[in-house]
Amino acid sequence: MNNKQLINRNIELFYNKASEETRLNKGMGVFEFERVKCLIEQFITEPALKIIDVGGGTGKYSEWLARKGHEVHLVEPVEKHLKLAQNRARKIKNKYSVHQGESRNLKFQNNYADLIILHGPLYHLQKKEDRVLTIKEAKRVVKNKGIILGFAINYTASTLVGLLNGLIHNKFFFEMCKEELTTGIHNPPENFPWLLAEAYYHNPAELKEEFLDQELEYLNTYAVEGMAWLDKDFFSNITNNKRKTNLLELINVTQNDSYLLPFSPHMMIAAQKKNIYG
Repeated sequence: MNNKQLINRNIELFYNKASEETRLNKGMGVFEFERVKCLIEQFITEPALKIIDVGGGTGKYSEWLARKGHEVHLVEPVEKHLKLAQNRARKIKNKYSVHQGESRNLKFQNNYADLIILHGPLYHLQKKEDRVLTIKEAKRVVKNKGIILGFAINYTASTLVGLLNGLIHNKFFFEMCKEELTTGIHNPPENFPWLLAEAYYHNPAELKEEFLDQELEYLNTYAVEGMAWLDKDFFSNITNNKRKTNLLELINVTQNDSYLLPFSPHMMIAAQKKNIYG
């Protein structure tokens, strides 16, 4: 199946112009990569798990998991990312498989995986019915008592950035923020082509509700960056061992505080498939 049938054209164009391959190697991406690995590791309780990395991009997380001895399957709709992921897989001993596909129609049998990671689908699908299909598919494919981890963008993310860098006073940026805050819908203004393509930004309570609606057992919601990124000297302090320790401790202390979740641009929800499903 051609990837143009799998994802919205605007999202495809965004990723063809952007470099997802290098994003996690610079700036906030370096911290995000390490932090997300720490969050995922909390739910890896046994060796050699079957893991599906949905929206796994160029395979950086799949590679990390495969190197730890797990059986990993990456699912990704963007052709550019698939080629990079395949090249990465070929270079390691415990190779992971790479599949062109998308979250609403996973090509795996029922009760197949121990862990499913939804890396991009929850924010790339603006329509609720598409996100519902994604969660239903994850529930179908994950084993009884298996774990689903879903990453989402916070509905406050653009507004916080705009307040810090002054863009909130740009009328087009401000209108975008208001739409995100009131509806969750993110559409970048034409004069901000570098912003993420059309997406959905979740209210933390709404994210939880979408999983509960599918009769999954809610475990917790975790802040990815937490409040730490608001440090005015974050990028220098995160490379200072002592100050980095303080920032990480701040994140850990507040990561599950529902009142503070809106200060974190990204969040991760953890849910478990109840044992009653066959």
